[in-house]
Amino acid sequence: MKTSFYYILFFISLFASPSWSQEATLRGVALDAENNVLNDVNISYDGGGTQSNINGFFTLNIPAEREIQITFSHVGFQAKTLTFSLKTDEIFEFNPVFRTTVEQIDEVVISSTNRDRVEGIVSLSPETIRNIPGANPGVENLLATLPGVSSNNELSTQYAVRGGNYDENLVYVNGIEVYRPFLIRSGQQEGLSFVNSALVRDVDFSAGGFQAKYGDKLSSVLDITYRRPVAFGASVDLSLLGVSLSAEGVADDGKFTALLGARYRDNSLLVDAKQTETNFQPRFYDLQTYLTYTFSDKFAVDFLGNIAINSYDYQPFARQTNFGTLTDPIALVINYEGQEEDQYETYFGALKGTYKPNENLSLQTIASAYHTKEQEYYDIFAEYGLGTPNSSIGDENIGEVEFTEGIGAQLTHARNNLDAIIINVKEKLTLKINEGQIDAGIKYTHEDFRDRLQEYEIIDSAGFSIRPPLPEFINDQPYAPFNAPLVPFTNVRATNDVQIDRISGYAQYSKRLLLGSHKAWYNVGVRAQNWTVSGDGIASNTQTVVSPRAQFSIKPDWDEDMVFRLSGGYYYQPPFYRELRDSLGQVRPAVKAQQSIHIVAGNDWSFKLWERPFTLVTEAYYKKLDDVNPYTLENVRIRYRARNNAEAYAYGLDLRLAGEFVPGTDSWLSLGILKTEENIENRSYIARPTDQRLKIGALFQDYVPNIPSLRLYLNAVYQTGLPGGSPSYADPYAYQTRLPFYFRADAGFSYVFTDAQKQYPKGHWLHIFKDLSAGFEIYNIFDRQNSITNTFVRDAASKQQYAIPNYLTPRVFNVRVNAKF
Repeated sequence: MKTSFYYILFFISLFASPSWSQEATLRGVALDAENNVLNDVNISYDGGGTQSNINGFFTLNIPAEREIQITFSHVGFQAKTLTFSLKTDEIFEFNPVFRTTVEQIDEVVISSTNRDRVEGIVSLSPETIRNIPGANPGVENLLATLPGVSSNNELSTQYAVRGGNYDENLVYVNGIEVYRPFLIRSGQQEGLSFVNSALVRDVDFSAGGFQAKYGDKLSSVLDITYRRPVAFGASVDLSLLGVSLSAEGVADDGKFTALLGARYRDNSLLVDAKQTETNFQPRFYDLQTYLTYTFSDKFAVDFLGNIAINSYDYQPFARQTNFGTLTDPIALVINYEGQEEDQYETYFGALKGTYKPNENLSLQTIASAYHTKEQEYYDIFAEYGLGTPNSSIGDENIGEVEFTEGIGAQLTHARNNLDAIIINVKEKLTLKINEGQIDAGIKYTHEDFRDRLQEYEIIDSAGFSIRPPLPEFINDQPYAPFNAPLVPFTNVRATNDVQIDRISGYAQYSKRLLLGSHKAWYNVGVRAQNWTVSGDGIASNTQTVVSPRAQFSIKPDWDEDMVFRLSGGYYYQPPFYRELRDSLGQVRPAVKAQQSIHIVAGNDWSFKLWERPFTLVTEAYYKKLDDVNPYTLENVRIRYRARNNAEAYAYGLDLRLAGEFVPGTDSWLSLGILKTEENIENRSYIARPTDQRLKIGALFQDYVPNIPSLRLYLNAVYQTGLPGGSPSYADPYAYQTRLPFYFRADAGFSYVFTDAQKQYPKGHWLHIFKDLSAGFEIYNIFDRQNSITNTFVRDAASKQQYAIPNYLTPRVFNVRVNAKF
């Protein structure tokens, strides 16, 4: 029987046409040890054969109902011969993984299996990403357990790396740079990460010292690869927080493959558990597709598309926050009127053409467009008072406030709109020459921003309108009259029409060599970018930066399996639109690129412990930053001063011990030590907003020995408190207080009904599932009250100002079901 698969965007149907021959079909994707596809792999048996195409895909019809020996071979790799015995009309998926030959291992310096160790890259398992629980599950949830990566908001997908901020991280999907919305100020507004975990094949992460082929950012690179399907498949992930669906298929000749993912998320379960009573209607939708068509063994075209619509409707009613001490408890009570309506729509599409005239040369052309339409509207009036909560143990009204003293009110208003289009065209080249490799590329980017910013805040304290603490408003209010027009505490009004044109390029060379009996590898490269800022009412400004970078690794000829690394260079971050806009919304086109001289020294030690494999990775780093653009951080909203009026530094130590703490599972412990400070206008060094001094992370997987299908997944993070929580308009040199420490642990318990090691015969109801598991998750299992910021209120009667913490989510229970077909 000959089988054909037709994949259309939303439907995948299977058709069969009868044939009298007794044949079966073997199909799959040929991969090397790094999970890169291999073309021109020979697959043969006595009666015929075939080759893998440019995407590594192959399909081979073989006789059924008997044993057939099939040989898989490729130049430079170990050939393998396997025996297959398939039933009539059976379609069997097999993905051969090729290892380097023994002879070649002696000649090359570092084998392909050690690429991550050589380049200082952390590779994360897609299955681990999908299994590990979290209030915001996905790739970013797992990154938060790594050393040097900081995330103090479980509702956000943003993360800071080694003292940098959220805007300093590169994210690629299949070599295409992706973006996130601009106006989002709170983690609970974000909804979904761009990366759909159900579609992921490979995840590589570098926390610094990365190569010139990656873009112009200061902190990190997250490089995601979506998989290419080899057969029909589907999956579903259901929980009380939403649903994720995926489907995939491949044409019979292997030329066309399609991968589709759809997600819906509702954060009501998390937000309803917070201290503010609300009518909360979040609607986060996401649709992604990854299509590939192979025209020949040398040329293929990929398409990556994404549509995301995040609607955030928020109507607060009341809030009570208890703070103070056991002997002097205090409660902040707030009654609200009004609502917030936010809408974030993003559309992304990218085409990538890959041409491989031979196995040593690869050419890629990538064109992408990103369009975001964002609306942030709110009018919220809050009346607040202070009271004393009932602290009588055993009283049925314990915690309730029976009397409050009104101390003020607040009115916040916003009508913010942003419409942006970002277009990229990029050409890449990869050329292998003996043991060396040349990578080069050039890219043109056009960014068009239309932005209207209109927001204000009015604060009343016991009948006195509070003015901003600026020099022109110096007074003794509310204790002495101040004769002046009433003005808002904060007031921002701006309309911007800005265009940014960029031309960037890079060239680098990598080579493997022998230093005596020691194996070594090096990479040297340079990046450059020229950009011009222009727009309505803006004086055009053009700047250029050049960024040389280098890496060196050596594997000594020792009994211990160790790799030593050293990398560094000049890293520039030319300003994006958000960095050009100051706290009053005005665009400053002359803002320079922030510069970082970055040095990273690392060691990777692989060893056996309890007869199981472990790896200890240690990295020490130092960053010297100049032309720094200072900023303030409020939840996930970053406001820049748009002035290069500071210098800074960051140094630290990262350690991660990973291995099979439990046989057959991957777990790790991580430790990060960091110090980062900045000097604004030569006023001396103070802590930066991301000065995360100590971070401890753990990821643990386990199962019940007598019931291996019953499994446990745990991730936990402890972080010392960040600087922050200061009142608006506060001088950072006068306010260097820190938030309390952050500690959170999430656990998931799952029972696996069926998987690759536990299949059921035809006729059994579980036969249709490739994988099926169900269980429950506990977020914040210790119910730790973590805070993200402080709300500052003043009591005119007592002449005292209080810092009231804004707490994140408490303990929450979730139910989850995963299935693959």
